Amino acid sequence: MVVGGAVPGTAELGLPAWAEVLGTEAHLERRELGVINVGAAGHVVVDGEKFELEHLDGLFAGRGSEVSFGGTDAAFYFVSAPAHATYPTRLLSHSEVEPVALGSAEAANERNLFRYVWGQDVESSVLQLGVTVVAGGSVWNTFPPHLHARRTEIYCYVDLDEQDRVFHFMGEPGATRHLVLKNREAVISPPWSIHAGSGTGSYAFIWAMAGENNAYTDLSPVAVEDL
Repeated sequence: MVVGGAVPGTAELGLPAWAEVLGTEAHLERRELGVINVGAAGHVVVDGEKFELEHLDGLFAGRGSEVSFGGTDAAFYFVSAPAHATYPTRLLSHSEVEPVALGSAEAANERNLFRYVWGQDVESSVLQLGVTVVAGGSVWNTFPPHLHARRTEIYCYVDLDEQDRVFHFMGEPGATRHLVLKNREAVISPPWSIHAGSGTGSYAFIWAMAGENNAYTDLSPVAVEDL
């Protein structure tokens, strides 16, 4: 997986090829791309077609696409992964995705899960991504935690106030450590690691996965007493 950010300002930014890393002349020559706007309104151009993205709107671009980013106050988080096939570009409006309600206020983990690319509705080779918004008054995400033995997952924490932080827990279930993350910082969670966090204020996070199996429910729960 490749993760990055694009902050266009007054320019139009093309998706870098990163030939020294990917060994190709274009970034998406053998890859597919997921994008989510974490700033103000902006646009993404895919093969000459312009897509307008509001805050937390997403976009999927298939293998072989040419992509650029624009918008004075926009900020785009993107993830790419190897692809064996080419699937159509899709605009993913945050307001039109039906959220899945998870957790509870009593457990301090009430949240809404917005699935953008997850093996249904939008086709992809291996990439999955979406946004989870933690409810006001709750602090925990993805708790109790779980493992993805056949996938790597990357979290990007967004919509934190400047003074707030998320304590992100990772590692093998019996030997966890934590990282302290601020707004728009990302963390890689390999298959052997749990991934859970607790914030000092309200926040959301973008989750993205890729690996051997793209079945959304392919996970192994970890009991709290095993941490």
